[in-house]
Amino acid sequence: MGCIGCSCSTGKDSVGGCRSNGGCASGGCNRHNTYDWITAQGISDPRPFDVVEVSFKNGSRKEFFKNPQHTRATTGDWVVVESPSGGFDVGKVSLTGELVRLQMKRKRVRPDARLSQVVRKAHERDVERLDEVRKEERDILIHARAIARSLDLNMKIGDVEFQGDGRKCTFYYTADGRVDFRELIRHYARDFKVKVEMRQIGARQESARIGGLGNCGRELCCSTWLTEFKSVNTAAARYQNLAINQTKLSGMCGRLKCCLNYELDTYIDALEDFPDRAERLKTQAGLAILIKTDVFKRLMFYTYAEDRGKLYPIHVDQIWEAIDMIKSGKFPASLDDILAMAPAQEVEEADEAEPDFENVHDVIQLPIEKRNKRKKKRSKNRDRSQSAAAAVEKAAQNDALQGKRQGPPPRRNDRPGGQAGGQGKRPPQNRPEQKPPGDRPRQEQRPPNPQKNQGGGQPNPNRNQGGGPKNPKDKPDNRDKKE
Repeated sequence: MGCIGCSCSTGKDSVGGCRSNGGCASGGCNRHNTYDWITAQGISDPRPFDVVEVSFKNGSRKEFFKNPQHTRATTGDWVVVESPSGGFDVGKVSLTGELVRLQMKRKRVRPDARLSQVVRKAHERDVERLDEVRKEERDILIHARAIARSLDLNMKIGDVEFQGDGRKCTFYYTADGRVDFRELIRHYARDFKVKVEMRQIGARQESARIGGLGNCGRELCCSTWLTEFKSVNTAAARYQNLAINQTKLSGMCGRLKCCLNYELDTYIDALEDFPDRAERLKTQAGLAILIKTDVFKRLMFYTYAEDRGKLYPIHVDQIWEAIDMIKSGKFPASLDDILAMAPAQEVEEADEAEPDFENVHDVIQLPIEKRNKRKKKRSKNRDRSQSAAAAVEKAAQNDALQGKRQGPPPRRNDRPGGQAGGQGKRPPQNRPEQKPPGDRPRQEQRPPNPQKNQGGGQPNPNRNQGGGPKNPKDKPDNRDKKE
């Protein structure tokens, strides 16, 4: 199966990878590439060894097999081998001869161990059959993950590998603990019609099988050449003066990067000359604190705790002299006095090798860069609420201006509905109150009419019920009349 960055177009999506170019130089077409230089040089093996190393699925899995003489299989040949669980598998011979003996010793496999045998060389039909089952692995992987999720199993199916004859399928999964997958195997056997094998692997083994690119821009070490995984802890980052940032220190597998151990021994040897407790130095000018350490230049950068505007690069030997002075009861005047101490020979050699330059740290100071504040994105609901509030406020201002023009509103006692506290609607302004006809109250007060009953009108008999003559000086009767 060709890699993404491979320039060979004829070998992509094939079992052999870039067979026309003799293999991909980057290692993407074949994981854990091995170079059998003895066979390539045509050197005959003085001690023949009948065990060969065979790689499966482009190097993701390698095993050792007995190689009879009648097969005449050598490095680079496709062979049909016996499967320990039954059936036959198809792989590619990666190593032969003395190099296999070294690999078995490295992987702690005994030479007299019971191994399966190579049956014969593979022909075109075997390779075509292997291509067919390899193309089905992706669809089966997606279906297998869906079944595991439907059963609520705390596991992740990472990779699927078919046997060369298509009778057996191995599912590689990762899980935090033990998983009861008996029901899962029944579903797989019923849907895929193959013999199912479940194999649990770690997170790093999963990344090695899948592959990818690391933060450095190169292919993962675990998928190209790294076969033994050593434990990595945060102490390796502390020795190398790296920030303890889980995001930057983690690899594609979610664990700490394996490359943290590559230079660890060099850092440990270089840190033996540094003092253990030199984070703070007491001087007469103030307390000095350690900011950073350059391990390979043997420099320690200090600054004052109260004023951190300037860094003082001090050599390790000068720090040792300052520590001895402090232990004797004498404190150095300042960090400049520590720098003025007798420099070591290594410092003089470093000064000669480095180009001379002028320190302009205190002379030239760059202005503070002004940054424009980023406008926060407002949500649509917030904009609508603000626009609605602005509209309400504008309407209130218009009402206030209209009220000033038309005069003050009537008092509460003058509103219809009675006295203060009475309920009633305010009549519209500048409009006379209109009452519909026939909607008058049953009792109504009428003003007195002194001209009534004058000019020949008949007197009202109800007003003189006493029988006496009408006196014109008497006040008119203002009692309520009923309609």
